[in-house]
Amino acid sequence: MSVETQKETLGFQTEVKQLLHLMIHSLYSNKEIFLRELISNASDAADKLRFEALAKPELLEGGAELKIRVSFDKDAKTVTLEDNGIGMSREEVIAHLGTIAKSGTADFLKNLSGDQKKDSHLIGQFGVGFYSAFIVADKVDVFTRRAGASAAEGVHWSSKGEGDFEVATVEKADRGTRIVLHLKSGEEEFADGWRLRNVIKKYSDHIALPIELPKEHYGEDKPAEVEWEVVNRASALWTRPRTEIKDEEYQEFYKHIAHDFENPLSWSHNKVEGKLEYTSLLYVPGRAPFDLYHREAPRGLKLYVQRVFIMDQAEQFLPLYLRFIKGVVDSNDLSLNVSREILQSGPVVDSMKSALTKRVLDMLEKLASSDAEAYKGFWKNFGQVLKEGPAEDFANKEKIAGLLRFASTSDESGEQSVSLADYLGRMKEGQDKIYYLTGESFAQVKNSPHLEVFRKKGIEVLLLTDRIDEWLMSYLSDFDGKQFVDVARGDLDLGSLDSEEDKKAQEEIAKAKEGLVERLKTALGDEVAEVRVSHRLTDSPAILAIGEADLGLQMRQILEASGQKVPESKPIFEFNPAHPLIEKLDAEPDEDRFGELARILFDQAALAAGDSLKDPAAYVRRLNKLLVELSA
Repeated sequence: MSVETQKETLGFQTEVKQLLHLMIHSLYSNKEIFLRELISNASDAADKLRFEALAKPELLEGGAELKIRVSFDKDAKTVTLEDNGIGMSREEVIAHLGTIAKSGTADFLKNLSGDQKKDSHLIGQFGVGFYSAFIVADKVDVFTRRAGASAAEGVHWSSKGEGDFEVATVEKADRGTRIVLHLKSGEEEFADGWRLRNVIKKYSDHIALPIELPKEHYGEDKPAEVEWEVVNRASALWTRPRTEIKDEEYQEFYKHIAHDFENPLSWSHNKVEGKLEYTSLLYVPGRAPFDLYHREAPRGLKLYVQRVFIMDQAEQFLPLYLRFIKGVVDSNDLSLNVSREILQSGPVVDSMKSALTKRVLDMLEKLASSDAEAYKGFWKNFGQVLKEGPAEDFANKEKIAGLLRFASTSDESGEQSVSLADYLGRMKEGQDKIYYLTGESFAQVKNSPHLEVFRKKGIEVLLLTDRIDEWLMSYLSDFDGKQFVDVARGDLDLGSLDSEEDKKAQEEIAKAKEGLVERLKTALGDEVAEVRVSHRLTDSPAILAIGEADLGLQMRQILEASGQKVPESKPIFEFNPAHPLIEKLDAEPDEDRFGELARILFDQAALAAGDSLKDPAAYVRRLNKLLVELSA
């Protein structure tokens, strides 16, 4: 061993310490995944070297044949994994092996429960990576040298996986990384060629790099030099015919590229030939990552050009609302020196993006129709992100709308399980519109007075309670030729669902109550845009409707919360002329008392709509005064 210089001891980032502790104590039932994770990292290092060598061929240093070697020493109880990939500099070692630089770390740690079984799933959701080595090792040594650096610039990193690690400069003849795992007592099973071979075949057969193990010689003299043999298939999985690939291979490849712990929900493997030539392998994850709602977080597909790795997160091939999709795209039509700038636009990229987007939407349609339970899980994880689609992707608006799921008045559970196709299939005879209502919670909207006439007539209404919903509906005007109608907005027109007799009766009542309308306008003054007789109510005395062009309550609250100026608007006060309270109000001769009662009804209608009162104290004072009068 060469002399170490510039030796220093550094502390792990707090998050690393927590993750290490959790990993060591939670993943005891699946220890062998450490090898999968370390091989994946070595494969990534080879990919990065190939890419950098396109511009700087000298980085290959004459060793263009990239490979991974796994060896073991039963007596020393060690497992060693070595690659001749890109390697790391001293600064990169400290950055990559001392910290977790992934967005969502805080959310991840906040979600840890202390329940080992649950937490092991969370680890997989976050990704395990290099630190999985400590599941089986009580000490890990890393020897590495970055391609292009001199032999004297090698780095030795060492840690027992506790509070700190040591870094020193060391002589290293070859580029790349060698990881030595000093196995814990009880983990000696991994210092065995047969065991390692089985783990590699199980998890890493799809790795496009040769993975070599020392050839074992049974009943014969060992040669003087170690003979190596390739134990994996060593061909890019996506380049093989679909008929030759088992589901287990697809699943393991997903775990490799996504650094995920669980199987994907679905995948689609396609080779496109003709005007454009490319292969894609796209996956729908089974679980949402912690940084899903960080729209600026790194995302995208692994990009290869003619099987050469180019980019880890090429975001140009799928729209932002499909940022949860993982996978690989391998093109014959892009140049090997392609850069992020070149990818920003161009007919090849645009054409591929359009085709890959449709491919993903088709995959989701297939999942929804073939496995309702799996799609329910997908919707729970990714539904709100998919709702960004209609605003971002006009060309596929109808297709995306068909994938959306809603709660509705047909199901008291509040589960978002109703598709627009389900709704259309249950529409009443003569119904030509899709009715919906937005609000803060299912409990609030399902009891909204706006639904009374719909319940009376047996008309289903979609109930939208996600914060994004009102914004979504501003981009969804119709589906399958049927217009969307917000039941809390404008003057409700049920079209042919109202009989001629109903319409005539409504006109007569409106005429008869013109005097009451005027009195209410005077009493409520500039609090309201309009006062009118309601056709929506059967049980409640009054409601507030939204003007056709006005922002709804949900959008107003979102804009206010973000500090944006909200355009001023006033609600429409609608009253139910058949309600006893309205009849009493109409008969009230004292205009001051009439005004007080009108304000109480107005505030109650605002509360029923989920709004907050401008002057709650005044409402309580009026209500108390009324209660005193009634009890006198």
